[in-house]
Amino acid sequence: MKVFVAGASGAIGQPLIAELIRKGHTVAGMTHSEAGAKRLQEYGVEVAIANAFDKGAVEAALRASNAEVVIDELTLIPKAPSELPSYAERDKKLRIEGGGILHRAALACGVRRYIQQSSGFFLEAEGALANESSPFAVNASPLIAGYAQMYAHLEQRVLESSIEGVVLRYGFFYGPNTWYAPDGGTTDQVRQQQFPVIEGGEAKWSFVHIEDAAHATVAALTANPGKYVVVDDDPSTVSVWLPRFASFIGAPAPPFITAELAQEVAGEDAVYYQTRLSAASNAKARRELDFAPRRLEWLIK
Repeated sequence: MKVFVAGASGAIGQPLIAELIRKGHTVAGMTHSEAGAKRLQEYGVEVAIANAFDKGAVEAALRASNAEVVIDELTLIPKAPSELPSYAERDKKLRIEGGGILHRAALACGVRRYIQQSSGFFLEAEGALANESSPFAVNASPLIAGYAQMYAHLEQRVLESSIEGVVLRYGFFYGPNTWYAPDGGTTDQVRQQQFPVIEGGEAKWSFVHIEDAAHATVAALTANPGKYVVVDDDPSTVSVWLPRFASFIGAPAPPFITAELAQEVAGEDAVYYQTRLSAASNAKARRELDFAPRRLEWLIK
C-alpha cells in the first residue's frame, strides 16, 4: 500500500516509518527540515520537504506520492513538558491549519483513507475508564481545555469527511525520543526534583510505548473506519506511577506538595493533570487492531 506520512521525522513518525517498511508498504514521508529529511533518507523512503502551511507544496508532494492513505502525525512538541505552554498555540495552529491544508490536499488527490493523531488522555470518563465514545474535557483547566477543543475539531474534520476516517486516541508516549526516554524532558524534571506528587495524586494516566503506537497505526490502514483508543493495559494514578518512574530512572523519590501550593507555584493545569485526568480503555483496539501493548516499563518491577 502507498502511504504518505506527515510529521514523519517526529517521535512517532520514525518508528511508524520503520514499521510501515517492515510490513512492505511504500512510504513517502513529509518533513519541514533538512535534518528531518536526512533521518528519513536513512530509512530509504521517498522524502518530501514541505512546510505544512504551504498549500501548493503539500498538495504537490502528496500528489507525487500517489498515496492511498495519509497519516497525519503533525505536531510541534517541545523537548520538556514545562515548555508546553509556550508552544501550545503554535502546536495547535500546525495541527488545525497545517493539518487542514493536508486534509484538503488529500481530498483533492483522491486519497482513500485519512488517519488522524488524537488524544486518549484529555477525555472525560463516564465510568472507570474513558473510551471511544467519551467526549473531550473541553471545560477543563485552560491549557487542557484548549487541547481538548483542538482534538475535538480534528476528529470531527476527519470523521465527517468523504474520505474514510480513522482517529487514533494515543496515550502519553514513552520510549525513544519521548519525554519519558532516559534523556527525555520529564526524566530530567524528575531527576531535578521538579515533578512533585500533588496532594491526592489520584488522577489516572494512560501511557503507550511509541513502538506499540506505531504498530497500531499500521494496523489502522485496513481496520474499520472510526475511533480507536491506543493505550497500554496499565492505567495508574500519579501517586503510583510517578514514584515508580523515579525509581526506574534512578532518581530520588519525587517531593510531595499540597494542591494549594501547586496551584500557586505551577498553576491550574498542573493540578488538573494530577487530580482530574482520566485514563482510558484499549478494549476496542485490542479487539479490532490486534493490539497487544507491552507492560509499562516502570511498573514491571
